[in-house]
This record gives sequence, C-alpha cells and structure tokens, in this order.
Amino acid sequence: MKKIVTTALAGAMALGASFAQAADDVTLQLKWVTQAQFAGYYVAQDKGFYEEEDLNVTIKPGGPDIAPAQVIAGGGADVVLDWMPSALASREKGLDLVNIAQPYKSSGMMLTCRKDAGISSPDDFPGKTLGVWFFGNEYPFLSWMSKLGLKTDGSDGGVTVLKQGFNVDPLLQKQAACVSTMTYNEYWQVIDAGLTPEELVVFKYEDQGVATLEDGMYVLGENLKDEAFKKKMVRFVRASMKGWKYAEENPDEAAMIVLDNDATGAQTEKHQKRMMSEVAKLTANSNGALDEADYRRTVDSLLTAGSDPVITKEPEGAYTLEITDAALN
Repeated sequence: MKKIVTTALAGAMALGASFAQAADDVTLQLKWVTQAQFAGYYVAQDKGFYEEEDLNVTIKPGGPDIAPAQVIAGGGADVVLDWMPSALASREKGLDLVNIAQPYKSSGMMLTCRKDAGISSPDDFPGKTLGVWFFGNEYPFLSWMSKLGLKTDGSDGGVTVLKQGFNVDPLLQKQAACVSTMTYNEYWQVIDAGLTPEELVVFKYEDQGVATLEDGMYVLGENLKDEAFKKKMVRFVRASMKGWKYAEENPDEAAMIVLDNDATGAQTEKHQKRMMSEVAKLTANSNGALDEADYRRTVDSLLTAGSDPVITKEPEGAYTLEITDAALN
C-alpha cells in the first residue's frame, strides 16, 4: 500500500511539473526600440501579468532596419505592433494582418516647425521642405498633404519632402522648415537641443483631422482560424492591457521598468519618465478594444489621398473585436 501511495505521489508531482512547464510562448515584435512607447508590455512582463495568464512572452525590440510586417510574415513573431496605415498598406499588398487590440486611442504624431522658417499655419507649407519618416509613418503625412491639395514631389506650389532619419537634425540645422515628431519623443529632443516652445509651432495630426491609429496589435488572419491561438491571444491582450493601465497609474515606475529592459543603455531616466507621462495621455481612454469610429476615420483618411492614396479599396476583415470582447468581459 505504501508503495502504491508513493507511486501515486510521484505521478502527481510529475503531472504538476508538466503543468508548470505548460506556459504558452508568445513572441511580440515592437515597432521601434525599447522605450516607454511600449511600456505596457514590459510592465506586464515585469509584474508577472503574463505569467498569471500562463504565458511566456518574448519582447523583441524594433529599429530602423526592422519592419514588423516582414517579421511576422517570416514567422518571427506571433504579434506585431504597427501603425494602422502601414498595416492596411501591407494588407492591400497581400499580407493578411488583422488588428486584435488597440491600446493607443489618440495619435502622438506632429509636425514641428520653426517659426523663423516662415511657418505659422499649414497655409505656409507650399515651397517649404518638410521632414518625413519613411517607416510606414509617411502614410498619414501623405494623406494630410492630399487633403491640403499639396503635391509632395517638390513641384511649384507643393512641398519638398526630406526623408528624415530618426532624429531632428534637419530642423536644428535648418535643412527643413518642419520635421516629424512624436509628442512623447522627438519634440523633446528639439527642446533639449536648445530651441524653445516659443520658437516653434506644432501641428498635431489629431487637431488637423488626419490622425490615424498607432501601435495596434496585429496578427496573421490565418492564425485566428486556430482556436488555441485565439485563446492565447485573449490571455495576451488581457495581460497586456493590465500592464498598460498599471503603467498609466504608475508612470515613473513604468519608465524605470523600461530602462531595466533597455539592453543598449541608450535611454535616460529623464527622457523615459517624460515619455511615459506623454504616452499615458494617448492610452488613457482605451481599454484595448478598437473603436470602430476611429477605424473608420483612419480608413477614410487613407482612401482620400487624392491621386496617390495609401490604400485603393475598402479593407475587409482588417480587424476583429472577438479577442478584446473575450479578454475584457
């Protein structure tokens, strides 16, 4: 009898060990480098929110040479973060990217201009050189210029587009009248470089009526046919949003968690804390579920880009509410 009990106990321990190792792997590809822009995911990992959902999450930083769409197409990630214009453009080219959650409610994109370059309103753009990122981030800009009726090929009456690196040097060196900035990042690089807010004029895409959705979670549509994958994504979204809400409520702690995960050592405490306080404003009104009105606004903006639209037809199946409905209810 003792032997039977011992054998049963050993079996139970082995079974328990197998369950302990049963966490599902999820690989997340970020759109950019490790910074507070992605704090919610690092917080979810640090605070054990993923572990509570039996998930083993690997967070892969991005960079100028990493395109999330290419990574997921090549099997390098289960989930990628991307801006909706870029995701929809990739989708129209044949990659079945589907938005499963939208932590960012508002756009942080701006055009930051020097007043001494003769810029006080969009009416002053013609004839000027404008710095634009070409990393999928150019699509909202092109839609805006189309709305303004401005050509972007440098022709008379239009604007000259400078392919901007991921810095603000063209503005500082007066190579461009305006450059692309985010409310939480590059704008503050301009300020730290010595220009004052009084010397600048900023145009927030939100205020111009051309804001598009940023940093949504995207997966491949074919994977959503797998019930096990869907259930895994429900747990991932639930834990991630828990991380985002914690980050909003504890911005300084969240910034320090991000710093702890920055393998490059390039980030500073001052910048990450400032970034997190600004990012919190963009995620504050989101529970993770995509607002269909925000989706509609984004699509309409991209479809009405004149002779050079970002997308040429109405997307179908580009998002699902099934994951967030299950994760949040």
